Amino acid sequence: MTSDAVPTEGFEGERERLIAMAYRMLGSRADAEDAVQEAWLRLARQDISAIDNLPGWLTTVVGRVCLDVLRARRARPEASYDGELPDFVVAEDEVTPEESAVMADSVGLALLVVLDTLRPDERLAFVLHDVFGVPFAEVGQILGKSTDAAKMDASRARRKVRGTPRTTAKRQEQRDVVDAFLAAAREGDFDGLVTLLHPEVTWRSYTARGTIEHLGAAEVVEAARRGRRASVVAGRVLVNGEPGIMTWGRSGAPVSVMACTVVDGRIVDVVALVDPIRLAAMDVPAPPQ
Repeated sequence: MTSDAVPTEGFEGERERLIAMAYRMLGSRADAEDAVQEAWLRLARQDISAIDNLPGWLTTVVGRVCLDVLRARRARPEASYDGELPDFVVAEDEVTPEESAVMADSVGLALLVVLDTLRPDERLAFVLHDVFGVPFAEVGQILGKSTDAAKMDASRARRKVRGTPRTTAKRQEQRDVVDAFLAAAREGDFDGLVTLLHPEVTWRSYTARGTIEHLGAAEVVEAARRGRRASVVAGRVLVNGEPGIMTWGRSGAPVSVMACTVVDGRIVDVVALVDPIRLAAMDVPAPPQ
């Protein structure tokens, strides 16, 4: 088969959907792009006339590639947090069509972290069916299982992720809460901060040395009080499609990025990355002028 026989236009029309899907299964933009590239290579070797449904065929191939990656990861228990923590996709609050596709059907970083604790089959079934609406019959084919077995995998996944905070707020409400949090932090209005935090808020910071967790509004406010002494510039950004916070040092280098989950007008969960090496490798916005 020549390369001209490959349905390039059809593949390109599916690329961003496939990357968005693979990202949620793998938690890594780079790994997601590799999975989609592998699907392209397999398509180039395929008898195109034998493919009746190109989007479905591509979904199946990408799903199976992702399943192989997830199973390989699970076989390496020595993997560090760097391989387990989902990518932070950070952008200004105006995104390109490509970024919009990656962030579409956002499940939030808090849920992505929990998804990393699922078995590969459970994660695949949950993401494909519950997030992207792939029928269980097709999910079962990807997993090499019956339809009922795929339903059971998704059901187990739902039980495990139940209780993980997912925003119920519209985008503008999320912006308003994050902006109010930033203003209160800048002004040292710690009583105001308390009103913006759920009493049982969880704040997890992933650092080069490990994970630090703060539980409850009082602990989070105290952490904010200590952080106010640092010489940083803070601004609102989009983190995985939802309003969050980024800080930069005097040199303009990123210091931290925080994904905020807003429910009923309060921040209920914060996932923060405070690792200079990983932050330096990321494509992030410049500090506000």
